[in-house]
Amino acid sequence: MRPLIPITMFLVAAVGALAVGAEQSDDRAVIEKAVASYVEAFNRHDAKALAALWSPEGVYISRLSGEQVIGRESLEKEFDAQFKQIEGEKLEAETESLEFISPNVALEQGTATVTEPGAEPDTSSYSVVYVKREGKWLIDRISEEESLPPPPSHYEQLKDLEWMVGSWVDREGGDVVRTECEWTRNRNFLRRSFTVSIGGHIDLSGMQFVGWDPVRKQIRSWVFDSDGGFAEGVWSRDGDRWMVKTKATSPDGSIGSSTSILRPLDGASFSWQQVSRLINGELLPNIDEVVIVREEIQ
Repeated sequence: MRPLIPITMFLVAAVGALAVGAEQSDDRAVIEKAVASYVEAFNRHDAKALAALWSPEGVYISRLSGEQVIGRESLEKEFDAQFKQIEGEKLEAETESLEFISPNVALEQGTATVTEPGAEPDTSSYSVVYVKREGKWLIDRISEEESLPPPPSHYEQLKDLEWMVGSWVDREGGDVVRTECEWTRNRNFLRRSFTVSIGGHIDLSGMQFVGWDPVRKQIRSWVFDSDGGFAEGVWSRDGDRWMVKTKATSPDGSIGSSTSILRPLDGASFSWQQVSRLINGELLPNIDEVVIVREEIQ
């Protein structure tokens, strides 16, 4: 990682130049207000001003050498050397918590983000220990954790199915089939829950998960219904249509297969039909195409 002044220290307050009240609430206000002053000092690349905000015994782990830097004079030299390697970077600070361990010791925690032109933001979590010396709050110790890399996501492989997200209803034939589709966390699966209502009462319900199989390099789905049936499908695209070849097991143990064809018509509807239907080797009639519409939520 490129050498930088530790991001955690960027959030500490420029409290050395501020008067501090006797009450803890006043101390909190001083520290919170001083965050902006410290950010400004960093964005000016003012090594002397930054070093002045540390206690005489303040300790910082150098990003240049990995060694401890102790004391204001050494800190100023360290920061000056680092600033010479930084061009056009800006700091944004967000304090998440401020706790007083004792009347003269405070712990600040939060996140800081440093950006430079043409680069991704560099964000980390931080903890800063302040000590109160002669009425001034000064930095004594810092620690930081680099932000974890974003969790893996298969959104790129699934994004062409994003049109399915939402609430849908099919009222053809007297029965009512409702489907709710949403992304799971990190957009690794599309979760589709469905209900089939006959005469105003739910007769069947179930859940389908659609995801990317990184081993087979294909989109797959798994369905489980309230009667105990389950199925597994393989998705492929043919122009504007999606073909889902499915193998299913019925609650009584019967084995079936079919191909469902889904075709988005516009943002408010799509068509569905099912062909090549087999149950225990016996061919069944196709299910004619129906149009499923997006349901308006009242």
